[in-house]
Amino acid sequence: MALMITEACISCDACAPECPVSAILAEDNIKNPYEGDYFYIKPETCVECVGHADAPRCADACPTDGAIVWDMPYTEAFESYYAEGNTEGSYKIREHKKKGLMLPSVKSQSFIEEIGMDLRESHAAVADSF
Repeated sequence: MALMITEACISCDACAPECPVSAILAEDNIKNPYEGDYFYIKPETCVECVGHADAPRCADACPTDGAIVWDMPYTEAFESYYAEGNTEGSYKIREHKKKGLMLPSVKSQSFIEEIGMDLRESHAAVADSF
């Protein structure tokens, strides 16, 4: 994922149209583990706008402080983190018909390497980093 939407989200839909890889699901999407509550960023799709913009566009568009925060990179180093989160229901990783659960070992994603692990572990607000 690399980015995460928190319960501070007001479901205003400012972020979703900004995502260049369509990684953001509305609160009413059945693929959203927080269905009915707030928006969700699919970790297996999010690229933190690497190759698309200098900073995550969703965070630039979001009017709510702390609604979009850093998460762990979607890489094999964090495979167990995402697998456990999927089992616990905090993530809803897509299951491919042939490849199975689309964990980082199946397909890792780009991330902004300059963002420190301290910011990611603390789920610091993305907007405060730029």
